[in-house]
Amino acid sequence: MEQETKKKKSDNSMRRLARLAAVQGLYQIALAPEAPDVLIGRFRADPGVLLQEEQTVIAVDVDLFSQIVFGVSENLSGLDAMIAGAVDAKLSAERLEPLLKAILRAGAFELLHCAETPEGVIVNDYVDVAHGFFDAKEPGLVNAVLDRLAKKIRS
Repeated sequence: MEQETKKKKSDNSMRRLARLAAVQGLYQIALAPEAPDVLIGRFRADPGVLLQEEQTVIAVDVDLFSQIVFGVSENLSGLDAMIAGAVDAKLSAERLEPLLKAILRAGAFELLHCAETPEGVIVNDYVDVAHGFFDAKEPGLVNAVLDRLAKKIRS
């Protein structure tokens, strides 16, 4: 039983790191466009390339990372339309900061295409990612937008 609990915690940590790395990869692609498969290949060879962890063995769910980066890249316009529909009318989705867009796109993709993952896990993990980069109102925006999308997509 104890070993099963440790494995579950380890799997959750691996998925959280995959989400963080995917957001960083999507942000990198937004700033300096490159094919998603090139980025994924580099990440598979060295996960530290995006996570910037030195001298640490990084256990990352590379398959989830690949699925998110490739899926977001392939479904960009549809995801952006969904996000635009969920953003407060006072805020233009086109004017969102690129890192914030990367977080929202990744979260929206998972809500839409990863039905086996509970929506609360997806929303919470991406809010945590937002907290890692922002300390103002952005994490609340991520929470609100992904929560709206979750209700729309998963209901």
